[in-house]
Amino acid sequence: MIDRSRAVFTQHNNVIGTLNVLFAIKEFQEECHLVKLGTMGEYGTPNIDIEEGYITITHNGRTDTLPYPKQASSFYHLSKVHDSNNIAFTCKAWGIRATDLNQGVVYGMRTDETEMHEELCNRFDYDGVFGTALNRFCVQAAVGHPLTVYGKGGQTRGYLDIRDTVQCVELAIANPANPSEFRVFNQFTEQFSVNELAALVTKAGMKLGLDVKTISVPNPRVEAEEHYYNAKHTKLIELGLKPHLLSDSLLDSILNFAIKYKDRVDQRQIMPSVSWKKIGVKPKTVTV
Repeated sequence: MIDRSRAVFTQHNNVIGTLNVLFAIKEFQEECHLVKLGTMGEYGTPNIDIEEGYITITHNGRTDTLPYPKQASSFYHLSKVHDSNNIAFTCKAWGIRATDLNQGVVYGMRTDETEMHEELCNRFDYDGVFGTALNRFCVQAAVGHPLTVYGKGGQTRGYLDIRDTVQCVELAIANPANPSEFRVFNQFTEQFSVNELAALVTKAGMKLGLDVKTISVPNPRVEAEEHYYNAKHTKLIELGLKPHLLSDSLLDSILNFAIKYKDRVDQRQIMPSVSWKKIGVKPKTVTV
């Protein structure tokens, strides 16, 4: 959402890249099981429950099960919708087997593998482009910057620990879809609003002696700031997912991590600098 060139690159990279993979599967390994890491952002924020990929509708006396309507909120999310449509078509036309993991917002930075050595530590994004809400708030609290809630803060999404991201992909691979099946799993473990996350970080920060403040900043995105949100997420649980839910100890861990490395934080990156409405043709330089 920075400028035209980034939007074009994102769509070309995701859509054409996925098409190339689909043709490679058809040409060289038709029995391959494709696992696509998608996003809950494909659905948007409808005023009805979000099902896992499909919804059964009765209309004018006739009933059918159809792909759940998509209301993507950015050119990135739209690219994932296009990917989903292309994969679904090739499952039907070519007999490919595929699983679409519609992932929620990821938080945390440690997995069992990265814990084995300090140099395996993951990147921890906190900027206005790649940083996700909870990670951003933890870094802001660590460096003494007010937590930046966009608009009213009622934006609600599904969230999951990075360890569960790894676990979900592993479960999808270990339990492949059937030939011609386009299977959709909603990959998250809990729902939070932005205001709820800010309150959790404030409480956890106080225990660590941090003076955490919260401010409302003009929302750089085009999104509902107060809305209904109830997304189903049972299929991965049925396959054996054992969630790592957001706990006080986990929040303490993330905050302590952010405090430990706070000297590496560039505070110029914290405030949002990309506007959904002001995107244009002219290339835009983002401060780095």
